[in-house]
Amino acid sequence: MVRGRDACWEHCVLVDATRQKVMCNYCHREFSGGVYRMKFHLAQIKNKDIVPCAEVPVDVRDVIHSMLSTPKKHKTLKRRKIEQALAGSQNSSSASGGYRADNAVSSGQQGSICPSMLLPRPSPSVPPTIDDDKKQKFDEADKKIALFFFHNSIPFNAARSTHYQSMIDAVAECGAGYKPPSYDVFRTALLEKIKCEIHETFKKSKDHWKETGCSILCDSWSDGRSKSLLVFSVSSSKGTIYLKSIDASSRPDDAYYLVDLFESIISEVGLENIVQIVTDNAPNYACAASLLLKRYPSLFWSPCASYSIERMLEDISKLENVGSVLEEARSIAQYIYSNEWVLNVMRKFTGGQELIRPKLARFVKNFLCLRSIVVHEDSLKRMFSHSDWLSSTQSRRPEAQVIKSLLYLDGFWKSSHEAVSVSEPFVKLLRVVDGDIAAMGYVYEGIERAKLTIKMFYNGCEEKYLPFWEIIDRRWSVQLQSHLPAAAAFLNPTLFYNPVYKFDKNMRNGFHAAMWKMFSEEKDRIELTKEQPLYLNAQGALGSDFATLGRTLNSPDISRPLPSSCPTAGRRQFHHHW
Repeated sequence: MVRGRDACWEHCVLVDATRQKVMCNYCHREFSGGVYRMKFHLAQIKNKDIVPCAEVPVDVRDVIHSMLSTPKKHKTLKRRKIEQALAGSQNSSSASGGYRADNAVSSGQQGSICPSMLLPRPSPSVPPTIDDDKKQKFDEADKKIALFFFHNSIPFNAARSTHYQSMIDAVAECGAGYKPPSYDVFRTALLEKIKCEIHETFKKSKDHWKETGCSILCDSWSDGRSKSLLVFSVSSSKGTIYLKSIDASSRPDDAYYLVDLFESIISEVGLENIVQIVTDNAPNYACAASLLLKRYPSLFWSPCASYSIERMLEDISKLENVGSVLEEARSIAQYIYSNEWVLNVMRKFTGGQELIRPKLARFVKNFLCLRSIVVHEDSLKRMFSHSDWLSSTQSRRPEAQVIKSLLYLDGFWKSSHEAVSVSEPFVKLLRVVDGDIAAMGYVYEGIERAKLTIKMFYNGCEEKYLPFWEIIDRRWSVQLQSHLPAAAAFLNPTLFYNPVYKFDKNMRNGFHAAMWKMFSEEKDRIELTKEQPLYLNAQGALGSDFATLGRTLNSPDISRPLPSSCPTAGRRQFHHHW
């Protein structure tokens, strides 16, 4: 893996050369397999187990996407042009007896030539004064920006905002003499201008809902005491838009009150535009959904997939063999993070990597903590056997001795690896579900794959894998009632045309049930029945080379309109979001 030969290295770093593991500069997610797989992550293209980056700037995403979509012949031609240009610049430079910095070509797509390997380096005796001046200005600008963040207690996560770099670029375009908006301008003219732009964006989204349909998302928030808020959003293939928040503190568990709220949302968005309503599957929401579907039979109710998967992890954590090792892992993390000196020593041995991740659901956080401990097994053992640790006063404390003994128990690591192995499929699926891509087309297959992974881990021993399967089936049964997960998997060409994936009858039955509910007109059902063989057998455009390539490169978006040949095109379509 040669770092200088690919432009994608500007947006990621090499973490482990042996395993070819790289880390994204924007979301800090790590992948094995080198820079090529990182491109799919940065281009926001779903590819096997690669989760698209939610933090990558739009311009970076577009550049990386163009790299992947450029035909191989074009890449070869481009490489030849670069080589010719470099050869010419090298000859020109040698003829004049010097080096010109403006002849250098930045590293590009894989296969391109790194300029630093071809062109002579500048003489150390002649320092590039201009570059040093520019670097000094950049350093000064960094300090000014940092001071602004520190002085105003701005969270560092603000630097990950998609608007952060665009703001800096806009200021740089103005040049010297630019004066930023004042307090009064912020709260008057600019506030009104941005508000108008948001309303215009919302209007365009509403027009888009008429073409592709949308999902109503309801999220509940509580402070654990008496405050209860319901947050309503509208999601379509163009993204998710916040709609409104309602204080439901006085009647948080009243199903009839929830029905009235949903009816007001349906009236505002438009019944003809809505495909499904997504909530958690708490009893009050389930009851409200039952009442609502009787009034509006064309709608679907989909319990939140994230909620269901988190509850699976919760139930798995209650199994005796899993719960005990999670508790031991939690005690390790609590000991390390309760002492600043111990924490700093741990970070030194793990290369700055953390064991715990805040702001996650409790049971997800517990499994991720255990996974981090397993990943850093060797580092933690080295830490507690290093001379710096052994010579410290901390090493002689009773609690430290307990933790050290635990880290050197073979039984602890065996149980840890087992718990991580059975939980990993759910954690991966949760990342997909909580990402920005349309995920419903992968959830059904993801659950089936999780069951198969657990069964294979225990070598088909029913006594060991059946308790996990029972948890999955119990928590997932409520999802299957809507038919949407099975229908979405059926309409996912990446899965449907994959000879490795095994389909079951529930998928086709779910597709039929969903289509029959969405299209109540007899003529529409007849046309769907006629066109189904085209999809089943990949006939026409579905069998072209372009379509075949798209199955592996692109995430399916079955919220898009049906082909124009279908008489139902233009009506609300099957939008899937969780």
